[in-house]
This record gives sequence, structure tokens and C-alpha cells, in this order.
Amino acid sequence: MNDFEQVIKKLKEHIAKGKERRVLDKDVANLLGVSQTQLATLKRRNSTPYKNLLEFCKREDICCNKIFFD
Repeated sequence: MNDFEQVIKKLKEHIAKGKERRVLDKDVANLLGVSQTQLATLKRRNSTPYKNLLEFCKREDICCNKIFFD
């Protein structure tokens, strides 16, 4: 299972598909429904917000295995 840094990296890759600009942490925070400060705290603690991630996967119609596992 991926740690939170790897999960964030995979989310950014998914979000960046078809876009020419870089995806920032603030973009990920907005999509997960948390503030930038909360996301920074979660990253520092390596604490994964599973509920937010699962809601994102459902909303975007992507398999959560792509996010959580290699």
C-alpha cells in the first residue's frame, strides 16, 4: 500500500492528464475538500484521509486501487 506522498503523486498524475500546467498541492486540497493547511499537516504526519480520497475516486469514477496500490 502506498504512503500518503505516493498517493498525492498518483492523484496529481491523474489530475494532470490532458492539461499543460503543473498540478499543485492546493489543487489536490481543493479536490479532496480540505484546506491547504490541512493537506500540509496530513503530508507532514503521513496521515492518509481515506474518506476524502474514496469520495474523490467515486466522483471521478476511477478505481481506488490505482491510487492506493502500485
